[in-house]
Formats: sequence, C-alpha cells, structure tokens
Amino acid sequence: MSLDSLLYIAAIVAALAFLILCVSLAMTLFSLKNTLQSVSETMDGLSVQLEGVTKETTELLQKTNTLADDIKQKSDKLNSVVDAVKGVGDSVTGINTSVRRVTNTVVQEADKNSDKVAQVMQWSHVAIEIMDKMKERKRSTRGWKSYEPR
Repeated sequence: MSLDSLLYIAAIVAALAFLILCVSLAMTLFSLKNTLQSVSETMDGLSVQLEGVTKETTELLQKTNTLADDIKQKSDKLNSVVDAVKGVGDSVTGINTSVRRVTNTVVQEADKNSDKVAQVMQWSHVAIEIMDKMKERKRSTRGWKSYEPR
C-alpha cells in the first residue's frame, strides 16, 4: 500500500468519526431541546401558581395588617382599663391609710381617757341603781291602800 492510499483511508476514518460525532451531537441537542421545552412548560405552570401565591400572600398581608390594627386598638383600650383599675387601687390604699390613722387616733384617745371612761361607767351604774330603787318605791307605794275611818 502506498502512502496515498493510507492517506485516503485516514481521511475516510476521520470523516466517519466526524459523522458519528455530528450524529451524537445532534441526538444530544434534540434531547436537550425536549428537556428545555419541558422545563419551559414547568416554568410557565410555576409562573401561574406563583401569581396565585402572590395574590394570596397580598390578601394575607392585608388581613394581618387589619388584625394588627385591631389588636393595637384593643390594647390601647385595655391600657386605659388597667390605668383606671390602678387608680381605684390607689384610692383604696388612700382610704385604708385614712382609716388606719383614724383608728390609731381613736385608740390613743381611748387610752388617754380610760380613767374617765371608767368613772363614767361607775357613775352610770350608780345612777341606774338609784333609778331602779326609785321605781321600786313607786311600785310599793301604789300597792298600799289607805283606809279612812268612817
């Protein structure tokens, strides 16, 4: 064989290899085309679903904001109630302090005047006994009838 014939055989082998490469590349590209079309369809579906999710998210955010405003208003009202209850508690504490002060004053005055109170009790007891004796005398004089001679 000559050098020319080897050159032709090498060119044919190279051409066949190039043909096989091109066919393999074409098959790979067609497969890639189908895969990309499937991905494109999936992305279109995701886009539609994403629009629905976005709409629902917007509605949820609006409801959350409304709920947050409602909670804030109720919290403000509750704060005013708590302040009012605190005011009532302060008033009751003030009344308790005043009653304690008056009670202490009464006890101190009673302690100071305990001797006078004891004397008043003794005199009142004596006065009650005198009144009882006077009532008894009045009863005993009523029971007597006096007879005059005829």
